[in-house]
Amino acid sequence: MALSPDQAARFIRDNTALIAPPHVPEIALHLADEAHDLWQRTEEELDAIGLQPPFWAFAWAGGQGLARYVLDNPDVVQGRRVLDFASGSGLVGIAAARAGAAQVLASDIDPFCAAAIALNAKESGVAIAFTDRDVVGEAGDWDVVLAGDVFYDQAFAARLVPWLTALRARGALVLLGDPGRYYLPKSGLTALATYEVKVTRALEDAEVKKTTVWRMDEGIS
Repeated sequence: MALSPDQAARFIRDNTALIAPPHVPEIALHLADEAHDLWQRTEEELDAIGLQPPFWAFAWAGGQGLARYVLDNPDVVQGRRVLDFASGSGLVGIAAARAGAAQVLASDIDPFCAAAIALNAKESGVAIAFTDRDVVGEAGDWDVVLAGDVFYDQAFAARLVPWLTALRARGALVLLGDPGRYYLPKSGLTALATYEVKVTRALEDAEVKKTTVWRMDEGIS
C-alpha cells in the first residue's frame, strides 16, 4: 500500500520528533528515537503498511560527519551544483544548501524520502530538489557529489565504485563520509577530516563511531 505525499508527511510527523543530530546541532530533522513506535517496528510490520526500512528516520554516522565537514568548509560547495546521493533524511543536502550550494539534488530510491526531505528542508529554510530514480551510472552535471555511509553492502559498493570513479574522472569533486564500513575502497582516497560521532547502539555496534570524510582521487579500488 503506497502512501500519498500527504499521508507520508503525516506518518513522519506522527512517528518522529524534531531532533538535532549530535554532531550537527545546527540542523533539526524529523527523526525516530526510543520514544517512537517507528523505532520498535520490525521489517515485517513496516512492509505491511507499505514502508521500507526507514533509513531516512535516523542520522547515520557517515552523514553526520559529511554534513559537519560541509558546514565547516563551505567553500567545497559554494556556488556549485551538488548531488546528495543516498540522501536518506536529507541531512547532507541540507548542510550543502545552508553552506551556499547553487543547487542541491537529493537522490534516494526510497520514495518515502521525498516527504522526509521536504519536511526537513522546510524546517531549515532551504530548497532541495529530490529524485527517487536510481542515478547510479548517470554522468549528471553535478560539480560536487556527496555520499554518506554508502559502503555497507558488497553488491552496492561494486556498482558505486566505477560510477564514482567516472564522475571523478570528468571533474566532479566526490566526498564520502564513512564510519569504517567494510566495503569502503582501500585506495584512491584522501582523508580530509575525522570525527567522533555519537550514534545509538540500536543502529550500530558502539555509541561513538570514528567517522572520516574522504576525497576520492584517481586510482580508486
